[in-house]
Amino acid sequence: MMGSSSETLVEAALRVLNTADPVQKARLGDEVANKWLEGLITQPYDPSQDLIVPDRPARITNVKLVSPGMMPKLGKAGSLQSRQAIVHSLVHTESWAIDLSWDIIARFGKQECMPRDFFTDFVKVAQDEGRHFTLLAARLEELGSLYGALPAHDGLWDSAMATSKDLLARLAIEHCVHEARGLDVIPTTISRFRNGGDDQTADLLEKVVYPEEITHCAAGVKWFSYLCLRSRNPDVVNGFMTTQETGLDESDTAMEELNAEVIQKFHATVRTYFRGPLKPPFNESARRTAGFGPQWYEPLAVKDLATE
Repeated sequence: MMGSSSETLVEAALRVLNTADPVQKARLGDEVANKWLEGLITQPYDPSQDLIVPDRPARITNVKLVSPGMMPKLGKAGSLQSRQAIVHSLVHTESWAIDLSWDIIARFGKQECMPRDFFTDFVKVAQDEGRHFTLLAARLEELGSLYGALPAHDGLWDSAMATSKDLLARLAIEHCVHEARGLDVIPTTISRFRNGGDDQTADLLEKVVYPEEITHCAAGVKWFSYLCLRSRNPDVVNGFMTTQETGLDESDTAMEELNAEVIQKFHATVRTYFRGPLKPPFNESARRTAGFGPQWYEPLAVKDLATE
């Protein structure tokens, strides 16, 4: 069912969230994203409306769900079975990433009075995630399998539920912990597919998924920082956001102090909402490109790797 010409972005986001089939969900999300980016959907939300965001998006039931600890080992892409398992895992992750992107728009945009750029950034993220899902699902079929053929876990949505009342926590955990972890492991995954002779999957991950996931982490860092500082003078906040994108000038003491304040809040948020330490090794280059250096995550990491 197509939305009306007066539909707001949040109303459209709810249509995506309430679409169960992941292929249709990705297709609808792409249509909504294009309408917003082309100006055909003009309003992010109706201030007079109180819409209900589902605790759990609509999902088809053909994927057998198990706890993360019960997931079979994926292997190292040396066999067809291992390559299928890894791609299936990626497809499942991207299916949830679609929902997470539309959920952050529908759940927090109006509630937190976020600016228009917030909606645009996460519309772009949602569109990317839908494209990743579609391409990886097609690749899985080329490998002789299909989405739902293997078990999966819903750890990402467990984190979404735990952060459903706190946008700062949602940005920190989903975008600056989970998605950043993806940046850490994707290069190894790419190498494994190449070593296994599957350049097609390696190219898909390297040329499409990996660079776009860096921008998704960047959106998390950007809006986490914005929320931490927006009670201050708007010129101060805008100046800080600009220096984040262009690189902090170490000679600017005021900007460094703001950065330290944001990082301190990040540490406190992660310690509250994420169990256990972050796991190195970290992809420092990709993380820095996304806007956060080692001072963000190293204090949250395993302290003594020799004891691990």
